[in-house]
Amino acid sequence: MADINVIREILRDTLQLGARADALAADAPLLGAIPELDSMAVVAVLTALEERCGIAIDDGEISADIFATVGSLADFVDRKVAG
Repeated sequence: MADINVIREILRDTLQLGARADALAADAPLLGAIPELDSMAVVAVLTALEERCGIAIDDGEISADIFATVGSLADFVDRKVAG
């Protein structure tokens, strides 16, 4: 799994969660649980992931399942980095 701390940092910075991001465990729900994570924020998070992790994310790869939990987002990044 991608470093959860990297995912937390991206969520903290992109969504301006502050200290709330520190409490996000791998099983913490994202979509529907974090009000700041709206459709525009999803785009910002994806852009930040691309820049920080050196990956390219195609529109067809994006689904609600990726943003189900912090862990599912980290797993998605792992798959992308592995190529």
